[in-house]
This record gives sequence, structure tokens and C-alpha cells, in this order.
Amino acid sequence: MSQWFVYMVRTAKGSLYTGITTDVARRFSEHQAGAPKGARSLWGKGPLELVFTAETRDRVTASKLEWQIKRWPRWQKEALVRGEVCLPDLTV
Repeated sequence: MSQWFVYMVRTAKGSLYTGITTDVARRFSEHQAGAPKGARSLWGKGPLELVFTAETRDRVTASKLEWQIKRWPRWQKEALVRGEVCLPDLTV
């Protein structure tokens, strides 16, 4: 069973992108490189900054957590990045 992570990337204009992966460093490198493997919504929006990562139990848990975070208002995402808000108990 592989480890899964939820991560957040900040764009040059301050937008936050949330995703999941088994290898945060590799995935962030793909985002920085752009096409064809980086997320289309991040193309041309660099420089990018990795601002948050959290390990989860499995892919299903990572996907659920990603979906929840994407529904949060910006202030709550920013608080998560600062460590002021805890994630739902879906992590390891």
C-alpha cells in the first residue's frame, strides 16, 4: 500500500491549488515544469510555492480530504497553511 498526500500550491498571484499524490516532490516538479504533466490550471502561473502537505491513510481518504478542502473558503485554506486550522480526522 502506497502513501498518499494532500498538498497545496500557491501561485504567483496568491491563488491556492489543492491536489493529491503519492510523491509530493515529483508532483510539485511537474507543476513547476508545466505541460504536459502539470495541472492545466497552474500553467503559466508561476513561480509556484508548495505551502502545505499532509499524509493520509490511502487514496480514498486523500480524495475525500481534497474535495473537502476545495470547498472551504479562502480564509480557512489560508488558516490551514498557517497551521491555525486542523484537518478533519482523515489523516494517518
